[in-house]
Amino acid sequence: MWTRRSFLRTTGAVAGAGLSGKTFGIDEVAALTQSTTGRTPEQVAADEDYWREIQFAFTLDRTLINLNNGNQCPSPTVVHQACQRYADWSNQAPVYHRGMIDRNIETARRRLAAEFGADADEIAITRNASESLQIAQMGLDLKAGDEVLTTVQDYGRMLTTWDQRARRDGIKITRIDFPCPTTQADLVQRFERAITPQTKVLHFCHITNQSGQLFPVRELSRLARSRGITTIVDGAHAMGHFPYKLRDLEMDYYGVSLHKWLLAPLGTGLLYVRRDRIAQTWPLQAAPERAATDVRKFEEIGTHPPGPRAAISEAVAFQQAIGIERKAARLRHLTLRWANELKKEPRVKLHSSLEPGQTWGLAVVSIDGIDTGKLVTHLWDKHRIVITSVGHENEKEPALTYRGLRVTPNIYTPLEEIDYFVEAMRGVIRNGLPA
Repeated sequence: MWTRRSFLRTTGAVAGAGLSGKTFGIDEVAALTQSTTGRTPEQVAADEDYWREIQFAFTLDRTLINLNNGNQCPSPTVVHQACQRYADWSNQAPVYHRGMIDRNIETARRRLAAEFGADADEIAITRNASESLQIAQMGLDLKAGDEVLTTVQDYGRMLTTWDQRARRDGIKITRIDFPCPTTQADLVQRFERAITPQTKVLHFCHITNQSGQLFPVRELSRLARSRGITTIVDGAHAMGHFPYKLRDLEMDYYGVSLHKWLLAPLGTGLLYVRRDRIAQTWPLQAAPERAATDVRKFEEIGTHPPGPRAAISEAVAFQQAIGIERKAARLRHLTLRWANELKKEPRVKLHSSLEPGQTWGLAVVSIDGIDTGKLVTHLWDKHRIVITSVGHENEKEPALTYRGLRVTPNIYTPLEEIDYFVEAMRGVIRNGLPA
């Protein structure tokens, strides 16, 4: 059996491998992970030796501290190199090689389906979550007076899409709000109370980009189906973040940006369409009638680079080499590291639940009396910490208004960076922001 000592002896010192230009790739990660056999994901999550070595799989800028991985994550070097390799190959004779690579995209489709629990014929490979979700939003037949029920805290681009449909088609958009954090039962009750005879669609996040609030997708999907209502779920911050299977969630549509937590190349996304919904959903760009029941009709976007999509397979393999349970446990370990320290401080408020099974690598924190936008600027100017501000206003229910820092580390984030963030925040709590 592999042990960490024998692994390092076989590969050479990991630091030395980095200096020599050797890629710490999928085989090395898989061998390293094998040395954790018999240990729980939580035990592996706290093993700094293991995660320090995993960091060598990435080429990172250590002159800054990146705590905004929820926007886009760096791909592992092996994924980035695969994307470059496919681009180089395609460029040799694009009309020939691009077609060859495109045909091999079926392998990526099968691997995504197997990893995330769906049939391959229910998976379309897109460019991002926005495109995936807009296919569903724009592809449904809705008429004037039909209602879409969503939330104030859904992603802005998706709300804009619904607003355009309202202007164009005369449909009604109803947005509900909720406290952060809240319970699964509360979210179900809020949706159930808001449903009317005109409600045709429920649109909500699996976990929100604003607070990391986890939604009870299966319960809401079952509620909707019992009323003849369609469900569209924004999974941009869920897939590759924590373990679940698409088929178990029971929604009709599910959209994802794979360049977030799966660590795939920029410009890759996934759309899951429940099989019985494919034929009745119009693609964003026209497809021939013979493709009506084929999920690939949603991929008709004209000529596009094949490299990012082909490299998805490498990203799936990299996740499998670590294991999604270990990955999720590490993300939670990092979040609890800073959150448990900062919540001891006066004036600090957490807008995300720390309960088990509710939060992994995305949580939101604020300091009473400190402007969050100015705090973002201070953390960058003074400490070179990359972070973002999130939140929203609710004039009718001021108690639901909040704004805070969205903290999103990832598996390549060392504890030193987490601890430095905590100390930087403590400095602001004690001394305020500079004038």
